[in-house]
Amino acid sequence: MNTDGTALGTTLRAWRDRVSPAAAGLPGRRGRRTKGLRREELAELAGISVDYVVRLEQGRSTTPSAQVVAALARALRLTDAERDHLHRLAGLGPPSHEELSDHLPPGLRRLLDRLADTAVAVFAADWRLIWWNRGWAALLGDPSATPPPLRNFARDTFPIDGEGPRLSHWPVTSLAQGGVESAVVSDLRRATGRFPGSNRLSDLIRLLATGNARFAELWAAGAVGAHREDHKMVHHPAVGLIAVDCDVIIDGDAERKIVVLTTAPDTEDESRFRLALLSGSPTPHAPRARPR
Repeated sequence: MNTDGTALGTTLRAWRDRVSPAAAGLPGRRGRRTKGLRREELAELAGISVDYVVRLEQGRSTTPSAQVVAALARALRLTDAERDHLHRLAGLGPPSHEELSDHLPPGLRRLLDRLADTAVAVFAADWRLIWWNRGWAALLGDPSATPPPLRNFARDTFPIDGEGPRLSHWPVTSLAQGGVESAVVSDLRRATGRFPGSNRLSDLIRLLATGNARFAELWAAGAVGAHREDHKMVHHPAVGLIAVDCDVIIDGDAERKIVVLTTAPDTEDESRFRLALLSGSPTPHAPRARPR
């Protein structure tokens, strides 16, 4: 951990200077020369003494408590990344994120909407499906009828009690299934470090570890990593076999996973995918298994 008091003090002064009193909810005063917050105002907002703010900024105090750092972060209106950075400068670990987020920021949603000519889905940090586009539903089947907790790629990868896949309505095979299994488990372990207080994540891991021997074996190995890519064969009932490349992009501190399925250009696979888009989402050949 970085406990350089100079860096801590310089950073606090820079962040104090950029916050206007109005943005902090303080009344404006005529004849004010300071654009940002005064030390007295920061101390008031954070609930600490002015003398302590001075000592922090001058580097004479370098180890504020987690409570003081959290109060300063709120008073200075820091982003999550800035808050974590402030904790590290104070020699503290960043605060844990208690629960996973299924939220899609508006900017990300607008970006995803521009990928209408391909199959795209977004998964939360525990591999729960939280968004998909029309191309995804046309290629793999519409998952909207499946309860949200069961729309989970980790559960599909490591089935429990013989349950079938729920994210695809027809067979989808990976050309590197063993590698995908290892990658998903190592990715979930990485998520536990990011979200140590998430009950949803811990419940999922407990379920898979007790219900699937392969998951339990890989989990015991302790690997940490991320699932980045795969090559899959989609056995589409309307247009036939489609070979797709699967790329996984990790988005932001929330550890959202943007999964993009594409076909090689100017191939029969691309033509079949276009036909699948035109045909919409076919009805599965057999009824889906009901959740237990």
